[in-house]
Amino acid sequence: MKVVDTDIPGVKMVYPDVFRDGRGYFVETYSAARYKAAGIAADFVQDNESCSSKGVVRGLHWQAAPHTQAKLVRVIRGAVWDVAVDIRKGSPTFGRHVSATLTAESGVQLYIPRGFAHGFIVLEDDTLFSYKCDSFYCREADRGMRFDDPALGIEWPDIGVELRLSEKDTRHPPLAEIEPWEEK
Repeated sequence: MKVVDTDIPGVKMVYPDVFRDGRGYFVETYSAARYKAAGIAADFVQDNESCSSKGVVRGLHWQAAPHTQAKLVRVIRGAVWDVAVDIRKGSPTFGRHVSATLTAESGVQLYIPRGFAHGFIVLEDDTLFSYKCDSFYCREADRGMRFDDPALGIEWPDIGVELRLSEKDTRHPPLAEIEPWEEK
């Protein structure tokens, strides 16, 4: 496996070794010892999965302290364009983002530490997306911001279909109106 730092410290791209032959493939998608040795020391306690059709936007989401979550995300089937936005109070990269295309074919994963908003746009129908989280979901700590806030400078790909968001995601505030994340 290869782990590559992104332009924002803490956010990492993970390229697992995929072994392919005439039967299909085998990949180790997570090993606590190997990931810790590569700088990802989160103690994952919950796995989540979503299935979405092309054009669905999920995010930008995070959980407020003390229920914040680091995430290790990957696509099991299909493809997404994934985004992590730094919302850490006082961070020199506050408001900046990292983006990557994640596909089932590539097996590439994105590690998103605590203090980041996360979201994605689904690029293919029937896409299965997997999240490993290091803290349990807490409805009261659930937060979000507008995925299309111009202040973020995110150039979401034009995928040729109307975008679909949950009712909740359409009501999120812009970056300027959120409470920046800080460890408590």
